[in-house]
Amino acid sequence: MSAGDQKNGGDKPEETVPVAEVWPEVERAECLARGAALKWASGVFCRPEHLERLSQYRKRESQRTASIHTRLKSMVQSYLEGVGWGLEQLREARAELKEVSHALKKAGLDSTGNTEGVKSLERLREVSVNHCQLLAAVSNLPRLYSVRSMVLETERLVESRRLLEAHARLMDLEHWQDDILWQLHGAAGTTGSALSTEDQELVAKYFSGVGQLVDALGKELWAVVSSALALARQNPTPFVSAVRIVEREEALDRALLDERGGARGNTRPLPPGRPRCWRACFFQVLEDAVSARFRSVSYLHTRGPGLAGHLSALQHGIMADLATVRHLLEHCVPSHYRLTGAYLRASHRCLHAHLAQVSSWDLESGEIFAVLNWVLHIYNSPDMMGHPELLTEMEREELGPLISSEGLEQLQSKYVQSVRKSVSEWMHKALQVELQDWQRDQEPDTDHEGFYQTSLPTIITQMLEENARVALMIGESLRDQTIQMGLYEMENLLNRFREALVEFGKERRRDPSNNKNKFYLHYLLASISNCIILKKSTESLQQQQSSRSAGQFSRTPPNPLAALDRAVRRACRLVMDQLLLDLQPILPGLLTRPWLVQGHPTPKLCSVLERHLELYGRVRPPCRQRLQEEAQWLMVVEYVRALMQKRLVCRSAEDRRQLSQQMVQDDQQFREIFHGLEGEGSVPEVNPLALLPVLADFIRLKDPGMLTLEVSGLAAKYPDISEEHVSVLLDIRGDVSRDIRGAVLDLLEQSAPPLPVGYRPIFTDILVPPSTMAFCLPTAKCA
Repeated sequence: MSAGDQKNGGDKPEETVPVAEVWPEVERAECLARGAALKWASGVFCRPEHLERLSQYRKRESQRTASIHTRLKSMVQSYLEGVGWGLEQLREARAELKEVSHALKKAGLDSTGNTEGVKSLERLREVSVNHCQLLAAVSNLPRLYSVRSMVLETERLVESRRLLEAHARLMDLEHWQDDILWQLHGAAGTTGSALSTEDQELVAKYFSGVGQLVDALGKELWAVVSSALALARQNPTPFVSAVRIVEREEALDRALLDERGGARGNTRPLPPGRPRCWRACFFQVLEDAVSARFRSVSYLHTRGPGLAGHLSALQHGIMADLATVRHLLEHCVPSHYRLTGAYLRASHRCLHAHLAQVSSWDLESGEIFAVLNWVLHIYNSPDMMGHPELLTEMEREELGPLISSEGLEQLQSKYVQSVRKSVSEWMHKALQVELQDWQRDQEPDTDHEGFYQTSLPTIITQMLEENARVALMIGESLRDQTIQMGLYEMENLLNRFREALVEFGKERRRDPSNNKNKFYLHYLLASISNCIILKKSTESLQQQQSSRSAGQFSRTPPNPLAALDRAVRRACRLVMDQLLLDLQPILPGLLTRPWLVQGHPTPKLCSVLERHLELYGRVRPPCRQRLQEEAQWLMVVEYVRALMQKRLVCRSAEDRRQLSQQMVQDDQQFREIFHGLEGEGSVPEVNPLALLPVLADFIRLKDPGMLTLEVSGLAAKYPDISEEHVSVLLDIRGDVSRDIRGAVLDLLEQSAPPLPVGYRPIFTDILVPPSTMAFCLPTAKCA
């Protein structure tokens, strides 16, 4: 066994046995270590030839173990040295504590021995306190005797407005009062007690006149400050004195506060009434003086035009005061006062409150306009707060709005409602005048172009345009709201106008021969022209509205154009009804035997048409063309309706030739009457006059066998023609056999094309009278 093995073997009994008894965990750790070592050795020496390196492994492990032991011993040694130093320090501290304890015991014994000596000095202390009090009393006696006289002299100086001298006397009195209180407070402090309430009340009672002097001086100061504008133009000396006093008081307040808060241990109380903060009072009095001009204003003094005058007076008064402050008062105060800016802020706040009060009144539209115009344009203009010299004093944004955005919206809403009430009343009056004009025994007035018109559209157009123009002076938003309101009222007016037209037509139908309404047709045509003028005015107003605001003021925007269209349609319908009423006496004579021989009713009918068409020329385009077209349709429909009455049934080919020839002649006369229609307006897709030659050709056809082809062409041009219409035409010919009739009607039934888009039916409005036959023979078609 090597020396290393002998050493390890010898150490194990000495290390493991005691440690295992103290720490059982060590034995378990040692077992784990032995197991790990055996595992390592079994892996290293798994073959016999590996035992040759056993000595090398043994030497290396011995050296590693020795190194570990050395480091452990060094570490334990360093810990032992630290513990020894700590014990040494503890021994020294215990010795020092013993010495201090002995010294404290000795000092306590000495203090106990001196207590008896201190008691003998109490009498000396009392004498010293009394001596100090007597010394203070003797030193203050001259001042105390002169307090009353100084108070009276100061009152006289205040009454005579010698403010600087009065303030100097007042400062002396306050200084004496403060010194006496401080001396009493110091004397009380030496005895260890606080200043008694009786002493405080005694001093306050003796110096009671000082507080009254402060109030009187402050009253005079604020009177001077409140009249600063008037004094600046006459004698600014009192104002300068007031400012100097304010600055003195501000300096005193600041010095007392700094003295009280700066020096530690200084328990000197503030004098009564301090701090006075007279500089803040100065600016408050200035603002009260500014607001004084608004206090006496009431609604009764500013109604109607008086409000605009009042606002104008405010403008001139404020600008004059600002000029006085900027050129005179600004030089009488320190620069840090910035008096012009303070006056601007005060004026702005007072105006804000005053205009809020004015806005709460029951204002009319003119008064609201005056307020809005003054707030939005005049107040911020270069003539007032936008003045270049004032902009250097304060930014406009610093002042804020004169009226809040909510307040402006409420004012604008009140303005629109007030204007709406006025517009509604004027429209109602204008409509009443229009209804009265309809009953006049003379033609309507004409414009420079010869078109019929009345005063209604001129009144309405001028009123709405003027309201929009006035509202635009305030802003686009108010202009848009006013236009929106005007369009609503326009729509209501047109609805009432249409109802009036309906009632006008009913009166005419109840008594057509009444001479009271002999210009009935003329005023209907004037109403149509009025609607065209109102349409142009409405479109102009809608174009003036900004696109972003159109429709935003209401969920259901007004639609006056639709109301206009309904009114025009109703008026045109009444015009056509009157035309039909004038034609009624003539229509029964059409397509009869006398007509065929003489052609008598046609000239009368053309005369009526010419008279009507001449009156339609007094209507503004495009309704003039519309009326002409409607008259053309009505004439053709009534003509064909008379044909369908079978008043004339041909008995021979000569009758058919004469009938067709007379129809062609009538068509030529109608075309001569309506010759100007194509040149003045758009031609309809289906010209109703083209129907008459087609019907004439149908009747004139000599070969009945060609009727099938003729009917197919007729149905192609006029797809609304029915079997009943064709049957009546066949009856009028008088030469159609049963077979041809059946073939024609079968062809018509089979072809029956749908109505094309945009086609205006003409036969649909023509009813075929029922047959007068008592019975009919059974035919294949009937079966």
